[in-house]
Amino acid sequence: MMTPYWPSLLGGMLLGVSALLLLLVNGRIAGISSIVGRLLAGHQLAANAAFVVGLLLGPVLYAAAYGSFPAVTIAASWPAIIVAGLLVGFGTRMGSGCTSGHGILGLARLSKRSIAATLVFLVAGVATATVVGAVS
Repeated sequence: MMTPYWPSLLGGMLLGVSALLLLLVNGRIAGISSIVGRLLAGHQLAANAAFVVGLLLGPVLYAAAYGSFPAVTIAASWPAIIVAGLLVGFGTRMGSGCTSGHGILGLARLSKRSIAATLVFLVAGVATATVVGAVS
């Protein structure tokens, strides 16, 4: 039975539908790094703030529906988390977008730049996981 896969399938479908709606209604790509960047720069404050607040409310709605927050375990130290966050932020600026923008809508639009970016994200992720796994 496919029961363990339903949450992932439904979550993926919700991501796709929400990204499509943002594109159709606002003409914007649902790239989190760009949305946060525009919010911090003071552009389109209402729309960008609503998107970010919606992201932050996701776990709260989950807790309301299921009685507790989702279980999350992070085995890294705070310095490693901060460095990783800064590297991700630098990479999204260097790559003109993040996994949500390139990986969800860019691939759906068959953007060559997004296909290349998503391949780089995947290769870098596999390489990083392999090195970290070998070192730990």
